[in-house]
Amino acid sequence: MKKLKIFIVIAFVLLLLTACANNPAEDDPAAFEHDIFRPEDFAGKKIGTLTGAVFDQLILEHIPGAEPVFYNNTPDNIAALQRGRIDAFVMDDASLRLSAAETPGLRILEPFLTQDEYGAVITKDKPELADSMNAFIRQIKADGTYDDMVTRWLDTPVPPPMPDIQEGSGGTLVFGTAPIVDGFSFYKDGELNGFDIEFARRFAFYMDMKLDFFESDHGSLIVAAQSGRVDFAAALFTITEERKQVVNFSDPYYTGGAAVAVFDHTVTAEQTSDGFWNWLKTGIERNLLQENRWMMILDGLGVSLVITFFAFTLATLLGFGVCGLRMSKNPVLKAIGSFYVTVLRGTPIVVLLMITFYIIFARSTVSGTVIAIIAFGANGAAFIGEIIRSAILTIDKGQVEAARSMGFSKVGAFFTVTFPQAARVAFPVYTSEFISLFKMTSVVGYIAIIDLTKAGDIIRSRTYDAFFPLIMVALIYLITASILIWLLNLINTKTNKRLRRKQGV
Repeated sequence: MKKLKIFIVIAFVLLLLTACANNPAEDDPAAFEHDIFRPEDFAGKKIGTLTGAVFDQLILEHIPGAEPVFYNNTPDNIAALQRGRIDAFVMDDASLRLSAAETPGLRILEPFLTQDEYGAVITKDKPELADSMNAFIRQIKADGTYDDMVTRWLDTPVPPPMPDIQEGSGGTLVFGTAPIVDGFSFYKDGELNGFDIEFARRFAFYMDMKLDFFESDHGSLIVAAQSGRVDFAAALFTITEERKQVVNFSDPYYTGGAAVAVFDHTVTAEQTSDGFWNWLKTGIERNLLQENRWMMILDGLGVSLVITFFAFTLATLLGFGVCGLRMSKNPVLKAIGSFYVTVLRGTPIVVLLMITFYIIFARSTVSGTVIAIIAFGANGAAFIGEIIRSAILTIDKGQVEAARSMGFSKVGAFFTVTFPQAARVAFPVYTSEFISLFKMTSVVGYIAIIDLTKAGDIIRSRTYDAFFPLIMVALIYLITASILIWLLNLINTKTNKRLRRKQGV
């Protein structure tokens, strides 16, 4: 009960701090005084940009001495701009117009940095696909379909539902998308919508093929196309000679420009003084109830738990093997075990996850969830193997020798004397590793899995609420981890005779 009270206090403090953070401070930067972009106004300033885009090059080319600061999505750029961490950020003009409509105080400066042509990226393994796509683009521009798509998704503040598009009867095309860009690719009522999504669906029907979606961050999509994970992808990719070295491009399917956005803090100062409880109510309505977004959070939590349980089971099984190798008297086996532990413990899990997905299983049809289980299981085995080995080494060898003298076999002595004691020693650290693995699953969004963290990112991309979804996800992790810890401690109590005697059970 005491722990529950502490948790409630922590949760309340986090929400309160978030509400305060969401209100601009009195010393926030002054509002920008004009809507004209002049490079000299931003010389030496910090300019936000999207990871994996070409905007950082444009910033360096057009703004003297500017420092590009990289963020994974538009909401992160907006949040950084609101808090004064950056002075401006650069994005394509179509996305910025939609963002500005949802974000009071966000202003777009003119003229644009550049006029750009965006194309779909296509894996080099299928050059004929690029020819087919170019013919498709010419057709929809000629028959008026293209203009309808632009009006529907980019010129309408509240876009209508996705039109009914037939599905082909042939094979399957895999389309890569970053579902966090309003107008082009976003979730609405639990379904993918946007210009890019309609473009991909129409192209699949044109090819008389079915369509599968591969959802990832903008920066990972070209890698996915390069590795053959997707057949084609679209996420406002500027056509450049450098990118053409690794992927093919279609003809331009959209022409826009890179624009600079700034923030007018005087606007938000007038509109963010409603108080904590109103902020909380509004946050729940926008981020959870509207469009049933709570279902995305629930589904994401389910994915995180599935990966955690199966990966930890795999890690435990492999961990016994690693422990056996490390304790082997055979120098070759011992060296293999040591090498495995050194490599897997020394490799960041994000890197290991991406290597597993984009290289080892690049041409495989294995789902991202299964690949995540394999990657986390292999990584966890290195740690669990060491936990088991360290616990076994704490057991007095004299006890084993006594068991052997009483007629136990080597295996029998291990399971009768060594293992039960080692399990009690290892259990606290073992459970900590389980909770750590659960929290580490927050990075699986890098390989197109919509887990709890990724679901929060998608919601932020729709509501432009930079703070509430993050705190909401953090609290869900905290609550879930607390429940898991309670269950593991209960298991330990029920299976540990010493603890039961201490507690009088």
